[in-house]
Amino acid sequence: MPSTLAARFKSLRQIPAKPREVPLSWSRIALIAGLVLAVTLPFVVKNFVIFQLTMVLIYAIAILGLNMLTGFNGQFSLGHSAFYAIGAYTTAILMEIYGFDFYLTIPVAALICFAFGFLFGLPALRLEAIYLALATFALAAATPQILKSTPLSPWTGGVQGIYVLKPDPPFGLPVNSDQWLYFLTLGIGLVLAVIARNLIDSRSGRAIIAIRDNPIAARAMGVDIALYKTLVFGVSALYAGIAGSLSAVVVQFVAPDSFTFVLAIALFVGLVIGGVGSIPGAVIGGLFLVFVPNFAEEISKGLAGAVYGAILILVIYAMPSGAAGLVRMLVAKLAGRSR
Repeated sequence: MPSTLAARFKSLRQIPAKPREVPLSWSRIALIAGLVLAVTLPFVVKNFVIFQLTMVLIYAIAILGLNMLTGFNGQFSLGHSAFYAIGAYTTAILMEIYGFDFYLTIPVAALICFAFGFLFGLPALRLEAIYLALATFALAAATPQILKSTPLSPWTGGVQGIYVLKPDPPFGLPVNSDQWLYFLTLGIGLVLAVIARNLIDSRSGRAIIAIRDNPIAARAMGVDIALYKTLVFGVSALYAGIAGSLSAVVVQFVAPDSFTFVLAIALFVGLVIGGVGSIPGAVIGGLFLVFVPNFAEEISKGLAGAVYGAILILVIYAMPSGAAGLVRMLVAKLAGRSR
């Protein structure tokens, strides 16, 4: 029996983790068109819109990290606002207190968040489903209070927070600070998306997905579930930490009340809207988080929360599988008509 399982697992390794439902040529055309649009927009819109687009990319990076944990590995987290906050405060403290260059703080924030995520993932191995979600909720709820605590206030600024100076474009580039931060965030986001795609398509990615689909079968096939779960938790926290590091400079301010449980819920909403298990869907989730609340306020300032909730219900009803699922359904219908 063990030899049969080993042979079956060996054959499964040759099968992609997820079949491509969208034709490769269509994906390439969409990718090229999206990149052209992304590169062109900062030169034709105002600085405030550039700021909004940069925040879209930052949220997309955080959602992408959450997607690797929840969408591909099956671990529910409602606490990624904590790792987002750790990344933001790492950059703010290193820049404003210790005089670090902004670009050096990004990898430091990533490593620190990876360590925190990995360490948190160790005790989380004993938790599943809603119990893991409850533990991460506790982490998200406790983080703002910890940041406000008196022992940490010399570094975190307590309730006052820390103001962060926006860096100037390097090498005398002919762009302003907002445009430069947008392009920097875009570049980092593309690199992280490629890394995520290569990871999911690798042998380790197939093991990660096997743990999500059937942990008992994955263990029987020799997958080290504890190792993969903690590593994915660390990598997911790393992505959130990079997003938080970038947000500290883009927003130019960090404070405990900016990283409450509401942010954790927002990231989870972005994950669902974009599509669970979809890497490109993270951008759709970021767009939803930035622009839909503003749209709800324009409709009614007094009932903005109710309008936002109604929009969210309608979107989920129209796209139960998220934006990625809607695209796959439309492509399937077009392919069926063309036959």
